[in-house]
Amino acid sequence: REWRVLKYLDIETKIIPNTIDFDEIDVDGLVLSGGAPRIGTESMKLGNTAEILDKAKFPILGICVGCQYIALHYGGKAGPAETAEFGAVDITITEPDDILDGIKTPFKAWESHNDEIKILPADFINLAYSKNCKVQGFKYLKKPYYGLQFHPEVEHTEQGSDIFKNFVKICEKYKS
Repeated sequence: REWRVLKYLDIETKIIPNTIDFDEIDVDGLVLSGGAPRIGTESMKLGNTAEILDKAKFPILGICVGCQYIALHYGGKAGPAETAEFGAVDITITEPDDILDGIKTPFKAWESHNDEIKILPADFINLAYSKNCKVQGFKYLKKPYYGLQFHPEVEHTEQGSDIFKNFVKICEKYKS
């Protein structure tokens, strides 16, 4: 779905497996998509994601489990949510920052998660929350990495394509 949204925005896009060697990656930005793996018990299914996070200098946007993995990799805590979220929820932005720049708050977003970030690592800023999930978005201060617990690629998420446009702007900024 992320690929489709970016294609609709006329962005040259390709899907690469998470098993790719870092030296084979030639991109201006990378989206770590959501998926079925549970972060607490199945993170090994995320392949070479740790190596990519350690070596990349280009912007990365983690969605759902991708978001959780980034936080976990840098010393945060992620695990089962007290209240899993499925379907539409209201997201409130506390720090608009560049990934959520111009996004009206609160907004409806589509959720599909059993796990969530429990504690953000040092050098991360919490950007948004919902009633049942205190970390719906973050920014890493040391690298151009962002995370969204919700799914901006789903048509039911209000302003989702605008969030992807913001990510493209971030990628363009780091490209030059």
